Amino acid sequence: MSEAASILLVDDHPLLRKGLAQLIELEDELEVIGEASDGKTALAMAQESEPDLIVLDLNMQGMDGLDTLHAMRAANVTSRIIMLTVSDNDEDVVRAMTYGADGYLLKDMDPEQILERLKEAAQGKLVISEKLTHVLVGALRKGDNSRAQQLAKLTSREHEILKHLAKGLSNKLIARELDISDGTVKVHVKHILKKLNLKSRVEAAVWMINQGK
Repeated sequence: MSEAASILLVDDHPLLRKGLAQLIELEDELEVIGEASDGKTALAMAQESEPDLIVLDLNMQGMDGLDTLHAMRAANVTSRIIMLTVSDNDEDVVRAMTYGADGYLLKDMDPEQILERLKEAAQGKLVISEKLTHVLVGALRKGDNSRAQQLAKLTSREHEILKHLAKGLSNKLIARELDISDGTVKVHVKHILKKLNLKSRVEAAVWMINQGK
């Protein structure tokens, strides 16, 4: 059996953390290794334990979820970070993905759905509540014509990697698919974002999906 994905839960509501932790305990593929009630503590724990997944609330007192996310990425935390929140505000969704979140889930989802999405995230996939997908697509439609021209600047390898990004695959999975190193994929992704004038791999994935439509 493969090793369970390690998870850090970050939420300032103890009852919700406990409920989510108990839910995760039922899954062999997932394991909670720590809990934090504020952003500052979460940042320190993320740097120390390097969990596979960080499940992060948006609306926390003091250092909120977006500030915490931004601080984690600035500190080179490479864990996959999934926002789990009650907020379906368009601006919150777009900002979270721009700051480097790997998913955005709403707390009103069925518990079974949340677990399934967390398992998908642990496998390197992009996870977003279905009713929020239109928010990202709409936000990325601006400047489509110029970006279509920029797409022509990509090399064949970069275009290939972009298609894999659109499937929500992590660098590690893309490297395995193309039989190249993780480092090579990382360099290509950096070049893709620069050429397409995008801020994150998630923006690149959603934009590519939108181009297909």
